[in-house]
Amino acid sequence: MEKQNTLKVTWVKSTIGYNKNQAKIIEALGFKKLNQTRELPDNPSIRGSLFKVKHLVKVVEE
Repeated sequence: MEKQNTLKVTWVKSTIGYNKNQAKIIEALGFKKLNQTRELPDNPSIRGSLFKVKHLVKVVEE
């Protein structure tokens, strides 16, 4: 069985001062606190969300 590719995403910058939709995207990705790291599946939906908040997160491909 092939292992699914994942992205290691860290939320590094606050959403204060940015569009409210960007804060909703951060919340939808499952982040609760700043500097939290999550492993998310590598698919077009997640990549699209990350593109919209690329200035707020750090992404490492696994």
